[in-house]
Amino acid sequence: MEKKKIIVTGCDGQLGRAVNRVFAKDEHYELVNTDINADIKLDITDIDEVVRLAKEVKPYAVVNCAAYTAVDRQESDEDLSFKINAIGPRNLAIAASELGARLVHISTDYVFSGDAAKPYREYDETGPVSVYGRTKLCGEQFVRQFASGYYMIRTAWLYGDGKNFVRTMLRLAEDHEEVSVVDDQLGTPTGAMELARCIYALLPTENYGLFHGTCEGDTNWAEFAEMIFRLGGKNTRVRHVSSEEYARMNPCAAHRPAYSILDNYMLRMTGGYRFAHWEDTIREYFESGIV
Repeated sequence: MEKKKIIVTGCDGQLGRAVNRVFAKDEHYELVNTDINADIKLDITDIDEVVRLAKEVKPYAVVNCAAYTAVDRQESDEDLSFKINAIGPRNLAIAASELGARLVHISTDYVFSGDAAKPYREYDETGPVSVYGRTKLCGEQFVRQFASGYYMIRTAWLYGDGKNFVRTMLRLAEDHEEVSVVDDQLGTPTGAMELARCIYALLPTENYGLFHGTCEGDTNWAEFAEMIFRLGGKNTRVRHVSSEEYARMNPCAAHRPAYSILDNYMLRMTGGYRFAHWEDTIREYFESGIV
């Protein structure tokens, strides 16, 4: 049996590692893992390098887990942000289209302004308020323009095997009796394993297009931190603060969306995948030993 080859970019990141865990269970696929420091190095901002590898591998699909996610740093480094978050997806879309491969591209809640009063659906108007959001939106536009068959998934508040909010909170709990966390930014913590399972479900189908892909339910950062401390067996208290108060204590360059709740409307309407509730997913995360 000839396996279907999948090029995975950003394989060393949280989602890349989750994709490897999920797809490793299926003998029909062979993952070709790439990253800046992986055995197979790939700079997605270099079109010649991307096309060369694609022609060599002849992939069934390309799963783009690579992104520049240092939100504050990008406010003073827009060129690099544009190269990785916009030019990179463009290059992958061009290469995938040329080889007749499917493309999975991951986008973000930051493409919205964050001032909504109800969960964002896929057709709602975008309006990014940060460099990160603007370059990720441009990446979406390039994928639409150049890819022939794509699954574009906007996600939010992602955590997995890597640097993330969960691990930051647990690290702070080691030497803090109390931490201040904002309670006026709303969203849905989403486990990387759940997003990888969604990718796995969509990839063999013709169900192409733009999807919102987050866990079910919603919360705020302070309540999420409290859940993390409970599951981690920590006695650290969470002091609920406003974004304005937090910014005075910890100035940050980029504006954070106050409202990041996404409605998985397209997945629901097409039967694409049903995400687990965020509370169940964070429990699974702790039970898995990854944390």
